This record gives sequence, structure tokens and C-alpha cells, in this order.
Amino acid sequence: MSTIEMLPIRDLQACCSPVTGEVISAANAESLAKTLKALADPARLRLLSMVAAHADAEACVCDLTEPLGLSQGTVSHHLKVLVDAGFLTRSKRGTWAYYAIADGSLDAVAGLIGKP
Repeated sequence: MSTIEMLPIRDLQACCSPVTGEVISAANAESLAKTLKALADPARLRLLSMVAAHADAEACVCDLTEPLGLSQGTVSHHLKVLVDAGFLTRSKRGTWAYYAIADGSLDAVAGLIGKP
């Protein structure tokens, strides 16, 4: 699997205006596309919704594997991509990792796309 290089959401907000506000530069378009690529996967979108819907809006990787129907290794890979892109946070407790939606990350993406 290839590695996706992405800027965290907070860095995109600093460099990129909404795509509907003005013509986006080639460099900003590339950065935004790499970050949005993290969302352009059905399993990752499901993982975001599963984490958000879980008790306390936080879920252990052990809670996500079976409902998603993928191996633990594959789920962990998708979660890492979402963490690296700034959509999820990760905290380790004992041998398990817990994931939560990063504050403002989804709102930030909506803001970058612009208003209709």
C-alpha cells in the first residue's frame, strides 16, 4: 500500500482558503486533495461515523474491527491514515488504542470546501 502524504487539518486551514472563495493555487489544491484522500475510502468514512456514534464519541480498535468486517491490521491502517490526516486522535491505554474525532476536524474540511 502506498503512503499518503497529508497536511494535518490545522495546517490546511492556515494555507488554504475555501475553494469557492477564490481560485486555489496548485500547491494548496494538492495539499487539500491529499487530505481529502484520507476521507475518500468507504471504510474510513464508516470508521469516522462509528467513532462519532460510539459511547463518549471514543472507540477502541477492538470495538471497530468486527462491525467493519475487516482484519484488525487493516482497521489499524485506516485509523492511522485518519490520525495522520488530523481527523482522529489516538490515546493508548494498556495494550489498546482508543480513537476520537479531532476537535473541529470535520468542520474544518467543510469550511475548506466552501459554502454552496
